[in-house]
Formats: sequence, structure tokens, C-alpha cells
Amino acid sequence: MSKLAFLKSPSWWLRQLGFLLLIFALGQAIAWWQSRSVVRGAAPAFALPLALPIDGHNAISLDAWLAQHAGGPVVLYFWAEWCPICKLQQGAISDVMRDTPVLTIATQSGDVAAVKKALIARQLPWLTAVDERGALWRSYGLSGVPTTVVLDAKGNIASVSVGYTSVWMLRVKLWWAAQ
Repeated sequence: MSKLAFLKSPSWWLRQLGFLLLIFALGQAIAWWQSRSVVRGAAPAFALPLALPIDGHNAISLDAWLAQHAGGPVVLYFWAEWCPICKLQQGAISDVMRDTPVLTIATQSGDVAAVKKALIARQLPWLTAVDERGALWRSYGLSGVPTTVVLDAKGNIASVSVGYTSVWMLRVKLWWAAQ
């Protein structure tokens, strides 16, 4: 009898499928728990200073930014300078930025000068608003950083991911928000 004969067994495949479904359900339960206090519906409006001025502007508002990127989903990425997971997330966010509008929001990371220094040190040319004391972060009902908020074309919160999120998962969430 072959050592791989068990692969032909329907019960083996059913056990594997059950295990995968259990892992998926557990992941979804954790995601729900982490985002249970997040605001639903329209994303809360804001106007914040920019870490690096763009086109002569030192501040940005959600309404103006959404108007510039009308017609598709966008990403708000909340991060903190002191957060080690945020550093791991940098590559995924930079990758998504290549073809999707992303506004990063440095929360509880110091003033504009401190965030600017961090962006330059990490060589991140990100469009970054500064939420110095975390007021915006709290108004969204967020519970940790990094947090990725996907907004649909109407500016409604389509999904929220707390913690590390892979590039492919971000792309799935963006695809879902575009439907």
C-alpha cells in the first residue's frame, strides 16, 4: 500500500476542510472582536496637518481627498511611529499605494516635525496626515495600530483590519469595496 493512500480517502479531505473552516471562522471572530467599536457608515470627516506638504498645502481634509479620488475605493492607514507591527506593514502599504489611493495617518506619534523625521528616516514618501493626540483615531472607534480602513466610492467604511494585513488581503478588501 502506498504511503500516500490516505490522500484518496474522502474522510481525510473532509477533516482537512473542516480544519480550514475552523481556522477561517476563528480568524473572522477575532477580526470582528477587534473592530466591534468601529464607526459604521460614513467615515468621520477630518482636517489634519500634513507631515510633508504637497502642492503647497500643509493640511488635508477627508472630503477634499475623497473628491480627488472619486470613483473607486480608497484606503486610510492608521499607524504609529513607535509600533513594530506598523514597520512590518510598511511594504504592504507601499505596494498597495502603487495603484490605489492611500492616505496614511500617523496617530499618537508626535507633532508634524516628529512624523516628518520618521518618514524621512524610513524613506517613506507617503501622503501622511498627523493625528498628534489620537483624536481622529478615537473618533473612528479604533482599538489598535496598525489599522487599515477601506472606504467605498461613496466614502462609507467598507472594511476595517486591525493588525498586520497582507497585500493580497488588502487587495481582496479593495475588490470587495468596489462591488
